[in-house]
Amino acid sequence: MPKFSNSSAVGLATVLLVTQAAVLYSSIRPEAVPSARSLSEFPRAIGAWKLHKEGVVEPEIQDVLRADDVLTRDYVNTGEPVDADLFIAAFRSQRDGKTPHSPKNCLPGSGWTQVDARQIPIDVGMAQPIVVNRYEVQRGEARSLVLYWYQSRDRVVANEFSAKFWVVADAIRLNRTDTALVRVVVPIVNHDSGASERIAVDFTKAFYPTIREYLPK
Repeated sequence: MPKFSNSSAVGLATVLLVTQAAVLYSSIRPEAVPSARSLSEFPRAIGAWKLHKEGVVEPEIQDVLRADDVLTRDYVNTGEPVDADLFIAAFRSQRDGKTPHSPKNCLPGSGWTQVDARQIPIDVGMAQPIVVNRYEVQRGEARSLVLYWYQSRDRVVANEFSAKFWVVADAIRLNRTDTALVRVVVPIVNHDSGASERIAVDFTKAFYPTIREYLPK
């Protein structure tokens, strides 16, 4: 019979206790909610990428999303065969239960099924590459390549559980819980997911330096 101290239940219980303690501790202090530039001011031209279409988040979707600021746009590059869709949901605080919805949960709810899921590094010109989720989905005959991550200041997190850990850590250390979900979607044409990944990565490299100016420091 394995010892209780060696079981995974101990680790889970410890995480839960730490989380509860962090929530209790942070709840007695007014949160330091940072200010940020409105995402509506995000550039319509980013290098070779130009705004093609401004999206709209329907009220019923916004009621579920509960983000403090949202950007949804299609950008086009005349040198590329397909558009790139950029979606950003910014949360100034997560204390009242608001939290980013993972595309791994939202997309299946919209009828998309997972074809492939992994993480890839992207060199965005910083000291280290950022690591993001690469998610390939299909609905009927349509396929799309999705890149997404969670961003708080200069920290990029791909894993959902790690993102929750950092919420707790930031609540304790900085008395703030702001974060943003950043998602890029590129259609897959002729089953060439490699080409769509290249386009999504190139687009990410183009807008990443700018997005840091629109999220809290």
